[in-house]
Amino acid sequence: MIPARYVNLDAARAKFGDRVDRLAPFLLRGDPLADDLVEAMESMPRGRGWALFNQELARPGSCKGEMPEAMRAFFAHVDRVPLWVDWTAIERGGELLMRSGAIGGIVLGAASLVMGYSSPGGNKPLVFSGRLINRAIRRLNETARFVQATGRPGGLRRNADGFAITVKVRLMHAKVRRILRRTEDFRQDLWGDPINQHDMAATTLLFSLIFLEGLRSFGLEMTRDESESFMHLWRYSGYLSGVDEEILPGSEFDGWSLGHLIKATQAPPDEDSRTLVNALFDSTVREAKTPEERRMGEVRRRMGWGFCRGLLGDEMADSLGVPRTPFVVGFHALRAVATVAEQARARSSEAHRVAVATGTRYWDKVVEVGLAGVPAEFSPPERLVSAA
Repeated sequence: MIPARYVNLDAARAKFGDRVDRLAPFLLRGDPLADDLVEAMESMPRGRGWALFNQELARPGSCKGEMPEAMRAFFAHVDRVPLWVDWTAIERGGELLMRSGAIGGIVLGAASLVMGYSSPGGNKPLVFSGRLINRAIRRLNETARFVQATGRPGGLRRNADGFAITVKVRLMHAKVRRILRRTEDFRQDLWGDPINQHDMAATTLLFSLIFLEGLRSFGLEMTRDESESFMHLWRYSGYLSGVDEEILPGSEFDGWSLGHLIKATQAPPDEDSRTLVNALFDSTVREAKTPEERRMGEVRRRMGWGFCRGLLGDEMADSLGVPRTPFVVGFHALRAVATVAEQARARSSEAHRVAVATGTRYWDKVVEVGLAGVPAEFSPPERLVSAA
């Protein structure tokens, strides 16, 4: 059964052929290794499974005799580095992410995350979780932590933070999937399996392809080697996240090919899309504690609307309920400044080094201030707001 969210099939087949029908089954597939692990952990004494998982994550091989078979299979997968992984390319991709600095932060919040909310089928697990509406800023800062840890030098090596966060998020998704599969209100006939392979691959495109396009929109220059290395970084991240290698983009061409196919079979943003986007931009005002914080929150919200319109265009912004605002001039002004700065960087290796160092400090500061001393644990939830 093809979920009802998969639309415009005749027109899509005319353009993409049988790839339309080959992609459809991925809407009904979860992540068997992570799903089996969550089931095994549910049968263990409360907290025991998560403790074993964290111990093995921190000290590989330290508890092999105590792990259930599902946990051994899971770690055998994430511990195996596929032959196609090129660590040099991953480092180059991470360097591009770091040097994107504040512009990268804007692209993450005003383009990548917003585009994730635009899918009327893929956004349903986010809606059921409740966290993106009730704790939008916290969720944004946790996402920034995930991105920062992924892009740091060596971030996806076995004992690094990026690796640990990625596999924890994978387990968190499996737990959410388990809860939603048992929730009567979650309509798999409409939306497919919760956090399915189709949507996991699409999420990888948000952090890779959509992010790259956002940087280019702001005038950041990159070589073909840099952009392909960036895609490679997120290809390996996607592998660790549990995305089936059959639909894991291996290049920018692969990313665009899959992205266009997904767009052709996806309905326009729905009311849930608009609610999530509104919660994201309103969070700076909603969580203000003083009149001054509220005033600055209003400015940041309007700037966010302007950046979103500049990055996604008026048609998509209108469909997501993003108000038209004169603050879109901020997008054009920042693009002009970035273009000049990029011209200087491209002419000097020292200027390039400074750009990477400055951008790295930005990402570190965003995480430090955003999390406010409360670590991002990325632990599986016990229940969901809407599923309680």
